[in-house]
Amino acid sequence: MLKVAVPNKGSLSESAISMLKEAGYRQRNDSRDLVLNDAENEIEFYYLRPRDIALYVASGELEVGITGRDLLIDSGASAQESLNLDFGKSTFRFAAPNGQSWSEADLAGKRIATAYPGLVENYLNAKGVNAQVVKLDGAVESSVRLGVADVIADVVSTGGTLRQAGLAVFGEPILHSEAILITRKGEDSHASIQTLKGRLQGVVIAKQYVLVDYDVEAQFLEAACKLTPGIESPTVSALAKPGWSAVRSMVKKSEINRVMDDLWGVGARGILVTDIHACRL
Repeated sequence: MLKVAVPNKGSLSESAISMLKEAGYRQRNDSRDLVLNDAENEIEFYYLRPRDIALYVASGELEVGITGRDLLIDSGASAQESLNLDFGKSTFRFAAPNGQSWSEADLAGKRIATAYPGLVENYLNAKGVNAQVVKLDGAVESSVRLGVADVIADVVSTGGTLRQAGLAVFGEPILHSEAILITRKGEDSHASIQTLKGRLQGVVIAKQYVLVDYDVEAQFLEAACKLTPGIESPTVSALAKPGWSAVRSMVKKSEINRVMDDLWGVGARGILVTDIHACRL
């Protein structure tokens, strides 16, 4: 039976559980439950602290886990990223007191406060920068004002919290993170893991795409199909009306309104858009 680690709390947990449900797996109804056996799919789910998941997977106690890329790198665990899950996205940046001009070269010899010391140390080592990393739990924005650090490295979304603390970001992002599926190194080829990956990838793609159906006259068919090439190619069927065809294709959800405008412009009519709940490509 495949053993899978799922985040136990927070937005990462809620999104992971929702995705697993959409992929056809049973999930807990009570947040106090720490183990759930999905006998029908031959999977056992363990609900753990997100920071611990990479360590459990690397040890071999659990075969698969859902966690953040940031947490995997920070743990230093011998586990590998197997699939991007397209949720829980975040960006890590350096930030320093406002009003000063900073660059990454200025980090040498400075104290850098962060809740992700492993991640920051890896980045600094890769850049050849020698600095002191100060590990803090939780919010680190006050560390500069309190004299514990010269600079911080933290998750940045809008930057509002940093501005309130008198800080501003500088340099390139340390990391672009998101939720990922992880496995122990060299262990992601097993059939049960491939089945899980296939289901989750189907959910990821289904959230990114929609189905578009439309009718188009033969003289405009080629131009319309160029606008909706689909994954392999669009499906084209003859209509009862002579000289007309029905077309179905997958289109990125983020582009669908522009594509509908363009389809109408080249003569397509009866344009319909349908959500995709699951797929295999």
